[in-house]
Amino acid sequence: MINNLYVIKLGSSTIVNSQTIFAEIAELSGRGAKILLVGGGAEAIEQKFAELNEPLKFVELENGDQARYCPPADMGKIIQAYEDYILAPIRQALQAYGLSVLAQVAGAHGWVQGKQGKPLKVRKDGKKLIVRDSLYGSYTSTRHELLLQLIQAYDVVCVTPPIYDPLIANYINIDADMLAAHLAIATGASHVRFVTGTAGVLRDVADAKSTIPDIYPQQEPIIVSGRMKQKLRAAELVLAQGVADIAITGPHTLHGPGQTWFWRGVDVPADMQLLHQAISIASVSGDEAVLAEFLRERVRSEQITTTIDAAGNIVCSKGEGSHTLLLLGHMDTVPYVWPSTADAMQLTGRGSVDAKGSLINFIEVLRQLDVPPPFRVLVIGAVEEEISSSAGAFYVRDHVQADAVIIGEPSGTSHLTLGYYGLLKLKLDVRQKQQHSAGKDSISPIDRIYQLAAQLRQQIGEYDPDHVSALIELSSGIDGGEHYASAILNFRISPAAQSGYREAIAQLESSHSRITILRDTPGYQNSRRDELVKSFVRGASSVLPDRLVLQMKKGTSDMNTLATTWTTIPMVAYGPGDASLDHTDEEYVNVDEVRLSRQVLLNSIQTWFSLTTKKELTTKEEVYAFNSEQAT
Repeated sequence: MINNLYVIKLGSSTIVNSQTIFAEIAELSGRGAKILLVGGGAEAIEQKFAELNEPLKFVELENGDQARYCPPADMGKIIQAYEDYILAPIRQALQAYGLSVLAQVAGAHGWVQGKQGKPLKVRKDGKKLIVRDSLYGSYTSTRHELLLQLIQAYDVVCVTPPIYDPLIANYINIDADMLAAHLAIATGASHVRFVTGTAGVLRDVADAKSTIPDIYPQQEPIIVSGRMKQKLRAAELVLAQGVADIAITGPHTLHGPGQTWFWRGVDVPADMQLLHQAISIASVSGDEAVLAEFLRERVRSEQITTTIDAAGNIVCSKGEGSHTLLLLGHMDTVPYVWPSTADAMQLTGRGSVDAKGSLINFIEVLRQLDVPPPFRVLVIGAVEEEISSSAGAFYVRDHVQADAVIIGEPSGTSHLTLGYYGLLKLKLDVRQKQQHSAGKDSISPIDRIYQLAAQLRQQIGEYDPDHVSALIELSSGIDGGEHYASAILNFRISPAAQSGYREAIAQLESSHSRITILRDTPGYQNSRRDELVKSFVRGASSVLPDRLVLQMKKGTSDMNTLATTWTTIPMVAYGPGDASLDHTDEEYVNVDEVRLSRQVLLNSIQTWFSLTTKKELTTKEEVYAFNSEQAT
């Protein structure tokens, strides 16, 4: 599975008329996305037959509808229409942006296969007839492993109908929207976009501004006409069988004024819809841009400004005072992604616990907050928290100032996290000349890796008896006459660790081995007695039946990254969800817990406003009294 795979369906009208779509696709590719384009060809086929001076062929079905008729003699013309008016322009447009492009009809080489449709019962000159040779049909299978390899190899892979039926050894036509849906399911795509000539799905086709923003299952039927029917069918197919987030966008753009999103939740409470939507949008580390843009559009209001900073973080701000409270969550998740579900009781899906529940709680509380002067509240959803770069948090550390910080991580409603162990991430490399494994005193590179890991654990233990460690990756092989082995060894270092362990690591290197520090983030523990902790204890007291539990966690969060330089700024972490579900395929949060944690958070922030104001006034009074005494 490719974590950042877009399946984008373009109609022939968009391919011909859009001034922006290929620039948008190039931008996607530039930020690491892999792209599978599916081109439609209704207008291309019309253009080809007009060029040949031939009429398009239709038959009248028994129910009075018309269907396109494709006899075997016309299939070559249809394939040529796709090549001339769809594939060739796409190649040319994308190659102009420096992209590598593979473009062909989907049935070529048997990539995508189907089954010819049943004989058509038609009427002609008042008589009932059976037409058996029309080359139309339905999808059956994809050589998906080959297709994924090609998607990895090229910047953009583009396919169009028709597909191939091996039983009749010929091509058959298939609707391009449905082809895109089937390929999205087969490849496990993260994002599916149907680009159309309208601003999404319109409630009133005569009103270009009547976009329906969200469509949920079991809501009242949406009445559409023409080719939009197939797009709705295709979207519903991906909802039922795929994992991707789905939107119909336009006119002729991925980022137009109108976007209609499709969601899998049923009877989702209004106050949980944004959380369900955020969970539903795939955002594995490095693929957060879709979620960031979605939140930027959905959250901004007259009171809340929303921007995306240079790191790709979503930044929401309310209030304009000189004292800033920072609520820092993160948008990214670990792989893999599965369909998010939601109902009146709970929400499931990758990221529901770690840590979209916390981030969206920050946003929902920001909406409710009355931020008095002299305060400002910043909610930031950071990128790349789940990988070593922590690019989002480092950008915040270096470009934002705050008086106090609440980190969005699952603590459970009744717990407040005061700190985290640090992370020391080491890469171990061993290389040696090839030798027979049965040789006398032979030690394999993998044996040496385990020995080195044991020595490191003993060494670190002398400086931090409370550390936790794990080998998380191991690989080996032969390269140029040498055996090698590599491993990643993680240490969780407690805030109480003695200094000096970093310097001691280098002493364990030898002629066979090398140790590289990939990440060295120190542990952090906040005081139990500052105003931020007091605010939570008091804020929770009117909501929770028992006293808030203060805890330390052995994991690592963006709190550690900020603490590398923000040494005097109080920080805690709070959010709904059971942290034992982090990074598992059983993530879920209960609606009642989410609501309860929101109320605790709201009360605690309001209490922090009050305590900070009181402290500032007291400080001013003390300074005034001191100055007065000095003057006399």
